Amino acid sequence: MDVQKTGSKSGLQQEAFEKNVDGKQTGLYILTNKNGCELTVTNYGAKIVSLMVPDKNGKLVDVVTGHGSIDDYLVSEEPYFGAVCGRTGNRIAKGKFTLDGKAYTLAVNNGPNNLHGGLKGFNAVVWDVQDISDNAIKLFYLSKDGEEGFPGNLSVTVVYTLTDDNAVDIVYEAETDKPTILNLTNHSYFNLSGAGDPYVGDHELTLAADLYLPTDDTAIPYGKPERVHGTPMDFTDVHTIGERINDDFEQLHFGKGYDHTFVLNRKKEGEYAYFGTCRSPKTGIAMEMFTSEPGVQMYTGNWMTGKLIGKNGQRYPERSAVCFETQHYPDSINKPEYPSVVLRPGEVFKSRTTYKFTI
Repeated sequence: MDVQKTGSKSGLQQEAFEKNVDGKQTGLYILTNKNGCELTVTNYGAKIVSLMVPDKNGKLVDVVTGHGSIDDYLVSEEPYFGAVCGRTGNRIAKGKFTLDGKAYTLAVNNGPNNLHGGLKGFNAVVWDVQDISDNAIKLFYLSKDGEEGFPGNLSVTVVYTLTDDNAVDIVYEAETDKPTILNLTNHSYFNLSGAGDPYVGDHELTLAADLYLPTDDTAIPYGKPERVHGTPMDFTDVHTIGERINDDFEQLHFGKGYDHTFVLNRKKEGEYAYFGTCRSPKTGIAMEMFTSEPGVQMYTGNWMTGKLIGKNGQRYPERSAVCFETQHYPDSINKPEYPSVVLRPGEVFKSRTTYKFTI
């Protein structure tokens, strides 16, 4: 791969991502496919920074939010833009769990709960670049025993591939030397009208999810899933994201919009399958989504402020992006009826999620 410093099609400069952070070098890595699409990734937080895919006129559009430099990422009020979240994406109630009879206490960094791995989750560490080609990058991180309160030395790899059918394929693997818990996800914020467009409410969405997880006002699920039918949580048929987002519905009040786990319709556990499509009427860009995970957290950027400066001077106001964070359910370790997030020595955690772009 050509190592000379270049700009990306999305207007990013590789030099702006070069820094020594925690004694490790950060950079920006540019992946392309045969169709001229482009994915850029930084090893700081294993973050997707930009993603250029063609619209209905063949023009390349950047469909994810992000920053133009490593310095902006280091101080961002949106620390999860495009990041891998871990060890446990989403929330653990009161930052406490028990595993094999031993109690563990984690940082409380989101109201009364632990969120996305704690004060310094996988989104805020520098990953090692293990392998890179024109269209793929493999990143590695060793999370040491006791880091953020979690047990076990955990070895994690994530591989991002920009395929020739215009998909971003994400594959995670992990192993541990002590029993631990793990729930990895990617937290890309999508706007299929183009990053910087002010509102995703016009995006059309279908989700293959007959059930969702209602939560308390701190976003911890009560436990039992409920049926989406007859509620604003129903995307089994196509609806726009904004059509019912302001309905007088307690779950939407709690999150200022959608911030909920949808239980994906699955024939068997761990099955990699299609689960939904999101489409912008402005650009015609549609994103088909596939995962091996049992759930997806849909978050409509309800807490974005528009204050921070993104790529190319963009601002990202409230609800100007939507996240589809494929994952196990929030607080699973404290709810034995949920799919297990426990990883034990000798086991290999594997997970795959794909976002495929069509017109």
